Amino acid sequence: MAEVKQVTGCFTGAYAAHPLTNKLIPVWLSEYVLVGYGTGAIMGVPSGDERDNRFAKHFNIAITNIFGDKYTGGDAYSDKSGTIQNSGFITGMPIKEAAETVIDTLEKLELGSRKVNYRLRDAGFSRQRYWGEPFPVIYIDNIPYGIDEEQAKDTGLNHLPVELPMVEHYKPGPEGQGPLANLTDWVNHLSAPEAYRETNTMPGYAGSSWYFLRYMDPGNNTEFASKAATSYWKQVDLYVGGTEHAVGHLLYSRMWTKALCDLGYIEFDEPFKKLLNQGMIQGSSRFVYKINGTNKFVSAGMKNEYDTHPLRVDVHIVDGLELDTNAMKSWRPEYADAAFIAEEDGRFLCSAEVEKMSKSKYNVVNPDDIVTQYGADTFRMYEMFLGPIEISKPWDTKGIEGVHRFLKKMWRLYADEQKGWIVTEDSPVEAEFRVLHKAIKKISEDMERFSFNTSVSQFMITVNDLTALGCHKRSILEPLAILICPFAPHIAEELWHKLGNDTTVVAAQFPHFEERYVTENTKKYPVAINGKTRIEMEFPLDAEKAAIETEVLANETIIKWLEGKAPKNFIYIKGKMINVVV
Repeated sequence: MAEVKQVTGCFTGAYAAHPLTNKLIPVWLSEYVLVGYGTGAIMGVPSGDERDNRFAKHFNIAITNIFGDKYTGGDAYSDKSGTIQNSGFITGMPIKEAAETVIDTLEKLELGSRKVNYRLRDAGFSRQRYWGEPFPVIYIDNIPYGIDEEQAKDTGLNHLPVELPMVEHYKPGPEGQGPLANLTDWVNHLSAPEAYRETNTMPGYAGSSWYFLRYMDPGNNTEFASKAATSYWKQVDLYVGGTEHAVGHLLYSRMWTKALCDLGYIEFDEPFKKLLNQGMIQGSSRFVYKINGTNKFVSAGMKNEYDTHPLRVDVHIVDGLELDTNAMKSWRPEYADAAFIAEEDGRFLCSAEVEKMSKSKYNVVNPDDIVTQYGADTFRMYEMFLGPIEISKPWDTKGIEGVHRFLKKMWRLYADEQKGWIVTEDSPVEAEFRVLHKAIKKISEDMERFSFNTSVSQFMITVNDLTALGCHKRSILEPLAILICPFAPHIAEELWHKLGNDTTVVAAQFPHFEERYVTENTKKYPVAINGKTRIEMEFPLDAEKAAIETEVLANETIIKWLEGKAPKNFIYIKGKMINVVV
């Protein structure tokens, strides 16, 4: 509803008088103004709202610049900083202050009143289906009553919680009721003839919002969890979920926990210590452009040369942006005899747009297909590599090739296509230890921050460095297999067993980081002549000034720039720079 693909509207022929200036303002109808938002009528501000801006430009409606230099006539200026311009008595005021002043003025003139509008989302808790916890509710004379243990015995419910009965089918009950309404014996199995059970069930998040407490005391047969157990374990350390679960799960989980705390069953009133919302994997849609009134399509690069309209096309018949026109003809029967006007180089190009994955947008990528082609480890690592975990990221199947090549390159550290297994028992050199321990440090820190995309980058750097060093040594490669296990568990398990281990890699001790291997013991110094850098030279950090001076003055480049002159002074600042004064 927030997206405007096509600007549509109609001038009513009517005008409204501005309440403060009496200036006549044209009244337009448009579908981008939502009838359920506020009053359904708005004051258009084209210089400050992008949808208003597009609408005004489309219909050549005058745009008043109320933001001065902030609005250049292009995109609307939607930020809330700056001052108001060209607006009478509020000109020169900060934007937020001006808004409050206008409301105050309208109230003083009795032309309007201040009101806060809340946008609420209804969340139905009762479902007309079989699956779900039955409500502990009975109806007597059509009045619902909640029941406790004692009432359950009195009314013939036998015990709580109410358990779902076995059913032969899940068809709807009479008059649109849920499937349980078909079980008349179960519905009416109560001591009072005028009483009957509730046939709706609770939604999935009724139980899923608080069952984490049961994990703390799963063998308890008298209560959901003892207070001793919940006081020991307390809240869940980390909740990972999408923003779409904010109402359906997170809100109810907080409600359950707070209620149980108020009732004295647990000691904490928040269920989770930390919340992490992972971003959505989005689809990358493809559009072709059909010439209006024909069955001809034109390549995206020439769409403005014809009267066209965009149509979505299945991403699986597009390679990057290039459409397989024969596949397009086979895709839908109405396109079987379609004609295609291609670019000069013969390619037919589509345009792209990042959207939510949806079958209706033809941009859904089936994970099973990716796993079949590239393997689960490549799929996992590529998802992590797409970007930070908390932001939404567009899927691009072509980009997965890089991660797949990386895993094959890593495998070649352990095995060669001709020679087979090539891991040796040789002792690593300092440079190899340095590469490994840099990786251990970086990966450990990244995982603590949930920065998995930078972890994948570090693995790529590590494999490249070890390949350049020609490293095939067990002391380096065995810890590397453990390190990559959380990211690529299948290849890690395979390597772990080929290295001669009988246990699972999951149970292996995580590699221990040793600071000494990443501590730099040398320093590259810029060496200057009279303050101008001429060369860089590397020296041990604990080298004496006299030894450094001797080596600098013996360097051929320095000798050339001294031009036979004797140095007047040799300035050495440890860890910083070297300057020879002549």
